[in-house]
Amino acid sequence: MQNSEIKADGVPADPTPASDPAVNAELDQTRIERDGLRVERDELRDLLLRRQAEFDNFRKRTERDRVEQSQYASMDVVGELVPVLDDFERALGADSASPEYAKGVQMIYQRMAESLKKTGLEPIESVGKPFDPHQHQAIERVETTESPENTVIGEFQRGYNFKGKLLRPSMVRVAVAPAAAAPRADSRILKI
Repeated sequence: MQNSEIKADGVPADPTPASDPAVNAELDQTRIERDGLRVERDELRDLLLRRQAEFDNFRKRTERDRVEQSQYASMDVVGELVPVLDDFERALGADSASPEYAKGVQMIYQRMAESLKKTGLEPIESVGKPFDPHQHQAIERVETTESPENTVIGEFQRGYNFKGKLLRPSMVRVAVAPAAAAPRADSRILKI
């Protein structure tokens, strides 16, 4: 009796019954071992693929963190120099007896501002803009009809972003609508 159907692994699909029960038992044991090894192989292959994916993700995350770290490494130094920039702005606003001195201060301020701008410092424009709590810190609320409500009408201290991240919020004065002059009487109350 010859079996024409053979599986891919070389073991017949429907083996002919052997006359020896010991051979049959050994064949069954071999098939069980083979199936167990296939399952183990598949599990190891899946594990390998998962580990490769995890390693690729780790490598990408590490590279992204390294780039971000180098990009924002100078943020602390620039943060320390911003108050110096504020001092120069105050010095420029003060009256000076010597025009040469004022011109020298102006030149130093411009050079420092340009250098900080090249590193990524960006001033926040506030006056005339709507109040944004993510970029502004309201120091004073002023009742006025000249500006729309929640509009920045004055700046106490300029705020700055560093490469798109908030370094220091602007300290601002915000317009609010004036309160009604006289309180309204409740129309539901019956007057006697």
